[in-house]
Amino acid sequence: MMMYWWVIVLAVIVIGIFFYAGKNGKQMGKGESPMDILDNRFAKGEISKEE
Repeated sequence: MMMYWWVIVLAVIVIGIFFYAGKNGKQMGKGESPMDILDNRFAKGEISKEE
């Protein structure tokens, strides 16, 4: 019976880690390519065509 409690506790910890990692992953990188970043900076006027 005690084994089931450890499985439940472990499952809650693993689920918490997945939610935490998923939340941070979305904030850190949107999956934009370097060309997308350059296009956005060019559209904002931060860089010129030569740069």
